[in-house]
Order: sequence, then structure tokens, then C-alpha cells
Amino acid sequence: MEQEIFEDLQASLHNSTEAFKRETAKLRTGRASTNLLDGVRLEYYGQETILNQVATVSVVDARMLQVKPWERNMCGPIEKAILQANLGVTPSNRGDVVLVPIPPMTGDRRREMVKLAKHLSEEAKVSARNARRDAMDLLESLDDFPEDDLLRGKKKVQDLTDLAIKRIEQILVDKETEILEV
Repeated sequence: MEQEIFEDLQASLHNSTEAFKRETAKLRTGRASTNLLDGVRLEYYGQETILNQVATVSVVDARMLQVKPWERNMCGPIEKAILQANLGVTPSNRGDVVLVPIPPMTGDRRREMVKLAKHLSEEAKVSARNARRDAMDLLESLDDFPEDDLLRGKKKVQDLTDLAIKRIEQILVDKETEILEV
């Protein structure tokens, strides 16, 4: 039972860290990245669909993305969906592809992105702490569990949580550096 608690905790902590990585990958850094368009959704044959399921997104150069739909008639809806996603970019429809120029970021916009990244890191840390609390509660609820084992278990839970929070902080530092790089 104790081992299951640790495995569940590790899975929860891993999920928190990975979710934070995915969210920060979507943040605009001033350089072209296909992750920028990950959250874009559009109407495709009556279904709301993720952009990368109807088109290929590629980086043309440091400041340009190219979206090549699998069906030529999807260029208009793709352009509209990118505009509606409010990413701070203006796509241009070339008939068979949609080009998305990535404008250089201003200093104020960079600071806003850093604030957003810090907010996302706090959410990830809260998620990690909630997982820690749940694991501690489960350990305490075990019947016939020796006091020494309980203390060792709590220390292990805290160590795993501290490690996850360090990973989150390192991801944040890397992302901050990337955003502030001119």
C-alpha cells in the first residue's frame, strides 16, 4: 500500500511538471515555434478540431511559420482560427498555405510573458503541493503503520515534492531566459 502511494505521488508530480512544460511551450518568445499554434482550434466538417490535425505546421525561418492544410479549401478557416486565437500574430492566406509572421516582441510584451510564465509555474507548484498533501493524508490513514515508517514515508513524500518543484523552477528559469533573449 505504501509503495502505491509513492507511485501515485510520482505520477501526479510528473503530470504537473509535464503540464507546465506544455503550457510554457505555447508562450510566445519572439522566435517561430510550432508550439505557438498548439491551442488553435477550428471547425472542420462540423467538428471542432485542433489545427495540427488538419494541416502541417512548420518553421520556415526564425520569424515565420507555415501552415499547409491537407485540403486546399481549409486555408480560410485556418486563417480565421489563428486570428480568433488572439496570439498576437496576423496570418496571411496565400491560397494553398497560410504564412504566420512572428513579429518581434517589445520589452513590455516580454515582461508580460515572463509574468504569465511565473503564474503558470505557481499553478504547477500548487498542483505538486496538493499531490503531496494527498499522499501525506493517505500515509496517515494507514492502519497498523509504525511511527518510524510513517516519518520515513513523510520525508520521502517531501523529498519527491521538493524535486518536482525544483524541476518546475528550472523550466521557468529556462523559459524566462528564452523570452527575455533579444
